[in-house]
Amino acid sequence: MHELAFVIAGFVVGTIVGLTGVGGGSLMTPILIFVFGIKPYLAVGTDLLFAAFTKMGGTVKLARANRIDWPVVRNLSMGSIPASLITLYVLHTVGPANPQVQSVMTTTLGCALLLTAAATFYKAVRGKASPTHIAAGQELVAATPKHWSLPLLFGAVIGTLVTLTSVGAGAIGVTALMLLYPLLPLHRIIAADIAYAVPLTLVAGLGHATLGAVDWSMLIALLCGSLPGIWVGSHLTPKAPERLIRSLLSFLLAYAGLKLIAL
Repeated sequence: MHELAFVIAGFVVGTIVGLTGVGGGSLMTPILIFVFGIKPYLAVGTDLLFAAFTKMGGTVKLARANRIDWPVVRNLSMGSIPASLITLYVLHTVGPANPQVQSVMTTTLGCALLLTAAATFYKAVRGKASPTHIAAGQELVAATPKHWSLPLLFGAVIGTLVTLTSVGAGAIGVTALMLLYPLLPLHRIIAADIAYAVPLTLVAGLGHATLGAVDWSMLIALLCGSLPGIWVGSHLTPKAPERLIRSLLSFLLAYAGLKLIAL
């Protein structure tokens, strides 16, 4: 019975991700904690691998379409991967099931959800503000950050956040990329965000797996629902009121964030 419920939850989250591009972690982790009563450390660890496998197919598709700016992915990964490994080392030393670690996870997750809610609402209001194309001969300039150190810094913050909470590589990552690379069109920013999230969530998820913080049967059930859900959501996108959905999601995420902080 639980397996069917996980499949349904995966389908719902996958459909919303396909519709809006909002990261699955910001939706799935609170659902696992509040709806299914899963311990935060198990919810985070399982959701990290859920995100990695879900976004892997999208990355392959985007790479074949030559829509990924790999220098952007590299710059962010150089900050996020080391930060993720350091965070995993700390979790390994202290223990993910430690009550204090659980408290830090839920509070950080709540703050990450509030940030995601703000980023989602910002994109709902200012979603059309970014350029729609790169001017001829400006490809290298568009993929160059305002300062070389900024992607490393933002990547380190997001890497730590994702490893602790499984949230941050979606809406927060896109908002960070919009600030770092203002000349990149939104569709290329989203492509870069999806691509760099794969190695980050895979490293973090496998790290959590070594700590025994992954429920493999739950992961398989979630993926069985999310993969067709993303396909359905992506096909409904042209007909859906995206700004309305993003606005409603931002309020839902803010509510979940406040509830987690209050735990």
